[in-house]
Amino acid sequence: MANGKDIPGVIAPPPLIALIVVIAGLALDRLLPAYVLTVLLSFWARVVFGALLAGAGGAIAMVAEFQFKAVGTNVMPWKPALNLATDGIYRYVRNPMYVGLALLTAGIGIGLASDWMLVLLVPAALVMHFFVVRREERYLEAKFGDAYRDYLTRVPRYGWPSKGV
Repeated sequence: MANGKDIPGVIAPPPLIALIVVIAGLALDRLLPAYVLTVLLSFWARVVFGALLAGAGGAIAMVAEFQFKAVGTNVMPWKPALNLATDGIYRYVRNPMYVGLALLTAGIGIGLASDWMLVLLVPAALVMHFFVVRREERYLEAKFGDAYRDYLTRVPRYGWPSKGV
């Protein structure tokens, strides 16, 4: 619990982190254009692939949000977790909202041919991992104890099996 409060103490709301990536990426594209995506992919390939990726990301995030609401817990990370979501999409991935947000941002980047948006997605993902996800995990373990530790052993963090960090 962050400073004795019943919140995880994340560095910033994840949608704000994604919005910063989008705005900064577009600004850098204007200042220092790279044109990599425009050379590698045709306009329609970028639009179709970007739309599919963004749509999939948005759908994953929405399904995850609905699951949070179904179990009666808060979606906003600055509010207390009331219950663990372990069913539905949460049976396969512990952080589907963040995976969906990353896919949505990548899809926007590809669709808009924003090379910098894709580049900035990497440091943003690291910020999300260390200053959002890891803080939420410590908070949830402190709050829900063995139930959360059991969940950690069964479900991968981002949908693929991993060990450690």
